[in-house]
Amino acid sequence: MKLGTIIWVAVALVILLYGTVAVFEAFDRVSHSNSDTIRPFVITMGPVWALAIAAAAVLLRKRSN
Repeated sequence: MKLGTIIWVAVALVILLYGTVAVFEAFDRVSHSNSDTIRPFVITMGPVWALAIAAAAVLLRKRSN
């Protein structure tokens, strides 16, 4: 596993965390109740996080020779 790959995955994680907070704030700004915020947020960010975790797993797994 290359150090460069680990660094890029870490950078992507930081960007994803920032984006997650920004999306939550955008939903929270126009909502009137907790369910107006949480449900759309989970529906939006759930697949994004699932894809990010799957991509990181592919990039960080040890390659067999």
